[in-house]
Order: sequence, then C-alpha cells, then structure tokens
Amino acid sequence: MISSRQLLILTLAAVGSSAFTSPNLLTNTRGSALFVDPEASDFKASSELEERAKNFPEPGRNPDRPELPEVKGDFDWDEKFGGDDDWITENVPGKIVLNDIQLAEQAAALDKLEEKWRKERQQQEYDDARLLGWTTTAETYNGRYAMFFLVVGLLTEYWTGITLPGQVEEMLRVGGVIGFDG
Repeated sequence: MISSRQLLILTLAAVGSSAFTSPNLLTNTRGSALFVDPEASDFKASSELEERAKNFPEPGRNPDRPELPEVKGDFDWDEKFGGDDDWITENVPGKIVLNDIQLAEQAAALDKLEEKWRKERQQQEYDDARLLGWTTTAETYNGRYAMFFLVVGLLTEYWTGITLPGQVEEMLRVGGVIGFDG
C-alpha cells in the first residue's frame, strides 16, 4: 500500500516542476523537480524515486516523447471523414506529387519572392538608419515645428496686433540681421 507521503511525491512528479528551487531537489526522468526532505525517515535514494516515477507515467503524454501529447493509435482522417461532402481527399496540399519541372518553377518563384522581400527589408533598414537628409522622420519633425510656430505666430498676432510678417521683421531687427533705420 502506498502511504500518503509517497502518493504526494508521485503526484508532484506527475504534475510538473515548481517555480521555486531548493537545495533539497531531486529530478525525475522528465526533468520535473521533486522536493524531498532529507531528515525524513523514509528518504530513499534518487534512483529509487526515479524508478517509481517511471512506473507512473504522466497522464495524457506520449511515452516516447513526453513533451508531446499522447497519440492514441494511427489516426486515418480520410477514413473517418471520407463520407463528408466538405472533406477533400484529392489534390490536398502536402499530398500532391509534383514532377521536377513543377518543383523547379516553385523554387524559382520562391527565390524571386525571397529576393524581393530581402531588398524591401534592406531598404527599410537603410531608411530607418538615416538621420540626415530627406527622411520621413525629418519631414515629420519639420511639419510639427511648422504647425507649432504657426500657432504661436497667430496667437502673438491676436495678443499684440502685430502681423506675422511684422513679427518676422521685428525678430530680424532684434537679431541684428537688418538695420534699425528701416
């Protein structure tokens, strides 16, 4: 008869590993971590615990490849759904046999697509890396600054009564670009 402690250990082995690590961990054959109390009187060697875990496989898993779900028999989908009007059994992609010429045509078309997409990717990377010149980013910033300063100029005209050309002239006079005499 299996004790409740042994049942707990086997259940933990079947469920999986913990997110926490401890120095008192053993690993079963599937890589799951088992917590084992070394002071317990019924502490067994790791090989015996691994052997127990092998005898109780994880439910719903493929015994040959535990990372995959369980496969129940060799499933013939065509046989099961062959009578359905919507089920296709002829010219199914992956089941079509192609001759060498058709395969060469497909390979050439795929090579053209690959080259086209590679060039587009390289152009996008080049455009993204450009910092100066007529770039999309520079045009976006230029438009934003223009709209900001247009609003500032219109608000200044509203508050002071000086027109936009008058504001530009005033700025050039204060900056010393044009003379004070007019």
